[in-house]
Amino acid sequence: MNRSTMKYVSSKLVKTKVLLQDPALIPYVPRTASLTLSRLLLMLNRYKMVYIKPVCGSLGIGVIRVERNGALFRYRDGTHTYTFRTFRQMYVSIQHRIGSTPYLVQKGIVMLQLRHRPFDFRVMVQRNEKSIWECTGVVARLAHPKKAVTNGSQGGTIYAADEILSKVADITKAEKLVEEMKKIGLKTAKQFSASYPNMNELGLDIAVDRNLRLWILEVNTRPDPCPFTKLSDATMIETIVKYAKSYGRVYELKCNKAQKSVSTSHI
Repeated sequence: MNRSTMKYVSSKLVKTKVLLQDPALIPYVPRTASLTLSRLLLMLNRYKMVYIKPVCGSLGIGVIRVERNGALFRYRDGTHTYTFRTFRQMYVSIQHRIGSTPYLVQKGIVMLQLRHRPFDFRVMVQRNEKSIWECTGVVARLAHPKKAVTNGSQGGTIYAADEILSKVADITKAEKLVEEMKKIGLKTAKQFSASYPNMNELGLDIAVDRNLRLWILEVNTRPDPCPFTKLSDATMIETIVKYAKSYGRVYELKCNKAQKSVSTSHI
């Protein structure tokens, strides 16, 4: 298919290459490559923790966290953790689990946490009614207590971005981080639309590490706006739905698995 007519891109590796074409976005992109035995070992030795993901997966399905801890190797798939004495034993087990599905390996980002639960952010960017890119929402996703992924579809809990950031940074810094996420979203939209001019919306998954540095974990070209339905303030989801209708997309907002936010004082 001609790039000029494409609205969606499924390959995470292709989307990573698009990001890396903009020098301003390169610092936000964790190292990402096709999964092979040698590459997984190399990146584990360097980073100690990585994520492997289906190249064309979605909703956090099939995402596995892999770690090296001294002489031991382990991976976490869903709510289960498996430990091995050798790398090869672990790799054979992973291969058996993923089968022939193409996977990638990505540098593991140690995300900020609340009560040992990691959280990241979904940044929604859309063309508005004048076809100009606009950031229409930023929301935080707190991982299910027994899982490594934050997706609402995997039982994550949704919070307002500034509410959860204020637990780990002062208000001014929290506001600056949210503004930086919005700028990254708009830069990403500009870069993607240069390659794929028919695109109308993007959903960025952005992590914040312990040094308050931002990382683009993934870019979704057909984003699910469900997390925004869980906020008490409906402003963001109303704008998202309105803009989507202007370019011909109607969402099915059946959001049963994501958990509605409660006060962060209860986390």
